Amino acid sequence: MTRELHFGLHTFGDVTLDEAGRPKEHAQVLRDVVAEGVAADAAGLDAFAVGEHHRPDFAISAPEVVLAALATATKRVRLGTAVTVLSSDDPVRVYERFATLDGLSRGRAEVILGRGSFTESFPLFGYSLDDYHVLFEEKLDLFARLRGEGEVTWTGTTRAPLDRQRVYPHAESVPIPTWVGVGGSPDSVARAARHGFGLMLAIIGGASARFVPYVELFRRLCAETGKGIPPVGVHSPGHVALTDAEARAQFWPAYKRMHDQIGAERGWPPLTARAFEAEIEAGALYVGSPDTVARKVAATARGLDLSRFDLKYSAGTLPHDAMLRSIELYGTQVLPRVRELLSD
Repeated sequence: MTRELHFGLHTFGDVTLDEAGRPKEHAQVLRDVVAEGVAADAAGLDAFAVGEHHRPDFAISAPEVVLAALATATKRVRLGTAVTVLSSDDPVRVYERFATLDGLSRGRAEVILGRGSFTESFPLFGYSLDDYHVLFEEKLDLFARLRGEGEVTWTGTTRAPLDRQRVYPHAESVPIPTWVGVGGSPDSVARAARHGFGLMLAIIGGASARFVPYVELFRRLCAETGKGIPPVGVHSPGHVALTDAEARAQFWPAYKRMHDQIGAERGWPPLTARAFEAEIEAGALYVGSPDTVARKVAATARGLDLSRFDLKYSAGTLPHDAMLRSIELYGTQVLPRVRELLSD
């Protein structure tokens, strides 16, 4: 592997528990997320991203506000979203918010755009799920045109047309680095390639090798455009502790609680200890000691020829202190070990 690998962290602002075992207030979770972003910066991570959700178990519904707080509290880490639910937002306002963030952070803003695996934002903002596909298709097209910061003329069915309009403020980095979050749809891969956006694969179950055909498709389609090949990244859940046993013991109860709560809404069976162990051994969970996690990250990066690997380090009620320690170990021990393994 000759491609340089960058490392990021993702969180949805999962609601954790206080010392008495009670759910923390959303306000405290938001402050904890800022502290985690500062820790990521101190640990040498390349990127820190927060999700967008509109439900009680996740505290972040306005990710750019959280990132703006981090822009003034960090120095080098890139700041982005995972993901911005573009389908239920306005592309003009999204671009303006990220251009503002880019200025506040001195050119460190980036955005991962997606349709969202949760759908609460659609009725909340007055959109019909019947328009799920056309909303994202049209709005992604408009966002792609806005990135150049020139005059934009655009017509679609999902919002008012634009006639030689410009957006402000101007970003410090033009174009702002943009990815499309993809869960496994070839159409989504093709869409990212068509617009020249990076491809961020959300691998939350099963072996990463299943996604090799998507990476090959993406690079082939990008090559056909003649505009260069944007980066490919992977987003997967995990947790780092000093030993494999400690990491599994810390992660298991919080991850199972989150999995089973969401699974009850979607018809998944409860997570078993056997399935949990299988995902760690050969699936999408990067849980263990620094060396264990590093070896698995290196294998995924090599197998998919990645430019970026992002660890979704939060998992339901996983304690804030455990996440801070995981961030430190990920940055100071996992990253150098991965680079060592890839150089071999």
